[in-house]
Amino acid sequence: MDMGRFEERMARRGDGSWRGRSGMSGLLFGGLVVVVGLLMLLDNLNIIRFHDLWRFWPVAVIIMGVAKVLEARSPMGYVVGGMVALVGAFLLLDNLDVVPFNFDLIWPLVIIGFGIIVLLRALERKKCLAGAPGTINPDVSLWAVFSGVKRKVDSQDFKGGDVVAVFGGVNIDLRNAAMAGDRAVIDLNLLFGGVDIRVPENWNVVMKGVAIFGAFEDKTTHPKSDPNTKTPELVITGAAMFAGVNAKN
Repeated sequence: MDMGRFEERMARRGDGSWRGRSGMSGLLFGGLVVVVGLLMLLDNLNIIRFHDLWRFWPVAVIIMGVAKVLEARSPMGYVVGGMVALVGAFLLLDNLDVVPFNFDLIWPLVIIGFGIIVLLRALERKKCLAGAPGTINPDVSLWAVFSGVKRKVDSQDFKGGDVVAVFGGVNIDLRNAAMAGDRAVIDLNLLFGGVDIRVPENWNVVMKGVAIFGAFEDKTTHPKSDPNTKTPELVITGAAMFAGVNAKN
């Protein structure tokens, strides 16, 4: 594969976040892996006791949180990074017997944090749509609570929609859909759930979601750019906690 084309394709993925992915978080994660490997080697050589140092494993969680804060470009990013770093700090203090921590408090705090993220995203989206002319009626509005939902959309004027999944799964098939405009947005709010989205091969997918112990994955084949033709763009936003989002052709 031509390296120039590969770099250009990767630069387009995820709202131009290629640079961010290869930046601070990559350095921190790579350094962490090297340190863990060195500690295991020193333990095998009977130089240090890795078991004693294992109490410091929450430092990895703190580093992940700090990396997210450093790379944050929105209030949600700061909230997510701060939550992860705070949980890591609580775990570390508990392991070191500095401050006993009641782990029954973690889940309520995590759920509260997730709710804050959802509210912030909703306010941001409302602000973005406030200046848009006309009213945008969603083509997809799905709720999946302790259940599964499948929806096949064949609208030729697809504008987007919203999905809420709590302990549920959602499957959306857009392969027969088309956009009259240039851009559509699907907003997702997931808690212990999953969403699979199938899109036409001529659509370009842009991931802008925030994941906490989850993932937003773009597995689509991006169409070749044509200066004479506007490529339809599907933007997938939202928040996912202990949940996964997959987009594929």
